[in-house]
Amino acid sequence: MMDREDGGGGGGGGPTATPRPRKGMGLRTWLVVSESGQSRVEEVGKHVIMRRTGLPARDLRVLDPLLSYPSSILGRERAIVINLEHIKAIVTAKEVLMLYSTNPLVVQFVQDLQHRISSLQALSTQQVDEMEREDKAEANLSGPSQHTLRRRASISSNERKDDAPETSVVAGPKVLAFEFRALESCLESACRCLDSETRTLEEEAYPALDELTTKISTLNLERVRQIKSRLVAINGRVQKVRDEIEHLLDDDNDMAEMYLTEKLNASKEEVSDEDDDSPFLLLTLLFHRRSENNSQNFTSFKPNVEELEMLLEAYFAQIDGILQKLSDMSEYVDDTEDCINIMLDDTQNQLLQMGVMLSAANMILNAGIVVVGLFGMNIHITLFDAPTIKFWQTTCGTIGGCLALYLIAVGWGKKKIMLST
Repeated sequence: MMDREDGGGGGGGGPTATPRPRKGMGLRTWLVVSESGQSRVEEVGKHVIMRRTGLPARDLRVLDPLLSYPSSILGRERAIVINLEHIKAIVTAKEVLMLYSTNPLVVQFVQDLQHRISSLQALSTQQVDEMEREDKAEANLSGPSQHTLRRRASISSNERKDDAPETSVVAGPKVLAFEFRALESCLESACRCLDSETRTLEEEAYPALDELTTKISTLNLERVRQIKSRLVAINGRVQKVRDEIEHLLDDDNDMAEMYLTEKLNASKEEVSDEDDDSPFLLLTLLFHRRSENNSQNFTSFKPNVEELEMLLEAYFAQIDGILQKLSDMSEYVDDTEDCINIMLDDTQNQLLQMGVMLSAANMILNAGIVVVGLFGMNIHITLFDAPTIKFWQTTCGTIGGCLALYLIAVGWGKKKIMLST
């Protein structure tokens, strides 16, 4: 390789070509949203992302837009992999990474994510400022009672800080950790997208089904067929998202794995406790900890998953409501199909009855033709020499007899419930 590079640069004397990335390096454009709400675009390779997030290559394949993977939420040691509908993102304790896309749904999601992070960041800063002002106000007061109150508040604040490092201790709305804010934005965007598609399908499905029941035509049947295909597709997507959230709610270990901020703070505290050790020992310790099994990490890190469980339950109820709408629509489609089948069966029965009546009329008409044929034979009988009135009597009697036989056949069929009234 070195010889080839030297030979390529020494000959010709022409302008030097700009070195191009090797084919297969896998450079892609990523959109990065930091914990402050700022976004930037980076062009990095797959291996850089793997080192940056600690994810294996198989987890990055889930985010490949060229591959078809079902909806999934994967909690890993240093990141959360989210693949929900149009959202394909990697969430860490400090930033959110997603493949750059001009999809309007992705652009709207990024804007909502930035707004959510910025608003909560401002709220957290405001709460910290209020706490500092209260501390200064208490510091200006004197007396043993105020000293006791300050001491108790300091102890309570330290205890709550150890339990939830990213949560404010001032009275007010509880601020979620960064990874949970990002996860909430992803779930909200996915639920909003599915709910919008469901409402659009409802607006098209119910009028089309009602029109089909009043008028069965090829055009209406084709419309209902397309609507049913879309209904099956959306129902499968919603069901997969619901199953993924339900799987997380059923497994506390998976939820505990998603507490990235607490794991990061815990690792920082462990490293800070060993600041007096030599750098060589610290590097050896860090390398040994990274090579530990995930099961050992579970035994040493067990956060309270109630906060994440409440978040997932809220969106589980929302996605379950969307699934219920689709289930009701599916039942309405099945009821319409049953109604159409009943109407077609009734039409088929009417056609069969008409066929029976026409067959009976044809049989009786043939009987009349036989009578006419008998009179048309070249045989001389006394009736031929009778007056004209006898001819008309014979003709009317033949026709009347055929009609009487037809009415008798129809009446017998109705009596036997073979023909409808």
